[in-house]
Parts: sequence; C-alpha cells; structure tokens
Amino acid sequence: MNLRHLHFFVTLAQTQHMAKAAELLNISQPSLSYAINSLEQELGIPLFEKDGRNIKLTNYGKIYLDYVQKSLNILKEGSKYINELSDVNNGHINLGFTFTMGQDLVPHVVHDFLKNSQRKNITFSFKQGTTKELVQDLIDERLDLVFASNPSIKRQENQINIHHIVNQEIMAAVPLDHPLAKEKSVTLAELTKYPLISYAKDSGLRPNIDQIFKQENITPHIKLESMEDHTIIGFVHWGYGVAIIPNLPQLASNQVKLLHLDVQQNWHPLYAITKTNHYLAPSAKIFLDFTEDFCQKNYLNKNKLI
Repeated sequence: MNLRHLHFFVTLAQTQHMAKAAELLNISQPSLSYAINSLEQELGIPLFEKDGRNIKLTNYGKIYLDYVQKSLNILKEGSKYINELSDVNNGHINLGFTFTMGQDLVPHVVHDFLKNSQRKNITFSFKQGTTKELVQDLIDERLDLVFASNPSIKRQENQINIHHIVNQEIMAAVPLDHPLAKEKSVTLAELTKYPLISYAKDSGLRPNIDQIFKQENITPHIKLESMEDHTIIGFVHWGYGVAIIPNLPQLASNQVKLLHLDVQQNWHPLYAITKTNHYLAPSAKIFLDFTEDFCQKNYLNKNKLI
C-alpha cells in the first residue's frame, strides 16, 4: 500500500473537494483521482461518493479514515522518536551494570556525563544484574550497553564486543572481631584457614576468584554461595566466615573489615559490552566514548583501582 496515497486520502476526506485537496497537496487532480482509485481497487470498496458538486466519504470511507489517521499518527511518532535517537544530544540509553559497579562508578560517570548542558535531553534507564543476565538482555536488545565482568560463555563470543574500561581491587572481608581484623593485608593462605562465603558460580566475579585460588594452589572451604554483595557481607558480619569481594567504596565501616589481599593479581577487570553488528544510537555511542575516556584518565593511566 502506497503511503503517499494514504496521505492523499486523508487530505481529500478533510476537504471533500477534489480541486482543493489537489491544490493543498500540490499535485494535479488526475494524479489525486488515480491515487484514490488505486486505494479503492486495492480495498475492493468505494471510499467516496458524489454529493452534488462535491464528494463525501462513504460509510466504509469513514471507518477507513479513522484507522488511517491513527496509523499515520503512529508512524509520525515513530519517525520523531527515531530522529531523537539519531541525535547526539537527545535519545534514551538503556544501561545495564553489575551490582558492584552501582556503588560508585556508574552513578559517578552518568553524573559527569550529564553535567554537560548539551546532553540535558539524554535520558537513562538502569538495570542491575549478573553479567550473564545482562549480556543476554543485551543480545535480546533490551539493553543498549552493559558494564560488567568478562562473560565466560563461549556461545556469546561472536555476539558481543567487549572494551576494557577499569580494574576493581579484590579484597578480603572479615568480621570486625576476627583475629585478622587488626591486619591491613592478608595472604590467601591466612584467609582460607576460615570458612569462605563465596560468590555463586553464575557470578561474573567467580571465575576471577577461582583463578586466584588456582594460582596459589589453594582449595577453599566454601560454606555458602550468593549472587549478591550485601548477602555475602551480611554473613561475614555475623561471623559465618570470611570472603573475597570487590572493593565497595560505600560499604559502612561498621559492617566488616576490608583487608588488602596479597596475591599475584588482586584486581578484577571490568568491561563495557556492546552487541556485535548492532546499531548503537549516537547518544549511547558518545556515552560509551565518554566512559572509556573517563576511566582511562582517572584510573588506567594512573594504575589506579576502583
């Protein structure tokens, strides 16, 4: 169905006068007649009938006009939305991030990004979750951009691009009254004398922690597994064991004691993740570039961990 013909139909329905409609549309009357006849033949019903020297809509035409106007309005709104998305200084970004990145880095970057007055019309939706969940949402196009650990699922490798943005310190967490609480740092051998409250296997952080134990040739005694930072901290706080967690800058000092971990690699790499061969709206692209530049200047160039 010809979209121009639908616009012609609406104009003629509004004027109910062939000459006036042709003038408003800046086309000839024969061209307008051809467009309306084509619509009527395609639909198999008459849309207009003579009314003296003028024309008027048939009952079929009145019904059809209502649907055409609604459809054209929806298309207009869609075009407007797409134009907004393609504007660097407008648009909406669906951003996903892991729980630990919501402590400071993500709100900090978004805050600084929106400080530029030219970006005041850019809006965000946020979703927290595990790396696995967020990457699946990205592949299913429910998210535009994800900040998370490196996905370890092989089948997703060709579907995503990953950009290393920052490293997060891995630390030991012990109860406040624990024998190790008076120390500033601890070895893995010292820590694993005690039961471990660990991240679950589906956590993006778990492979990194497992690698730390492998490098030190130590097998921990895992007492409990959880997907969520605050659950792990809660169990440590109440003396169920110790933990290895990312540095959480907003963690209250009366919850647990954080100790530096004396291991070969005491940091966890974090990434910006996008979908392969997928259009990234200019507003999302400029935010990704801003985030990479922010992390490069404030962390990577200074060998600083978050």
